[in-house]
Amino acid sequence: MSERSVPLYCPYCGEEDLRPSEAGHGAWECHACVRVFTVKFTGLLSRAAAGPAGAAAPVPGAVTR
Repeated sequence: MSERSVPLYCPYCGEEDLRPSEAGHGAWECHACVRVFTVKFTGLLSRAAAGPAGAAAPVPGAVTR
């Protein structure tokens, strides 16, 4: 696999002044809004759950007509 992915902008203020943080694995510091946040990859959607390309997966318990 390639090198680790990095966030391109802060999810809180949108600025791009980010640096890795010593707070832990996946932690980033935004020097514009002085926040520390983490980024975690949780997995991929399965093709069966996603349905046809571009279609949203059905919401469990939702009423369809």
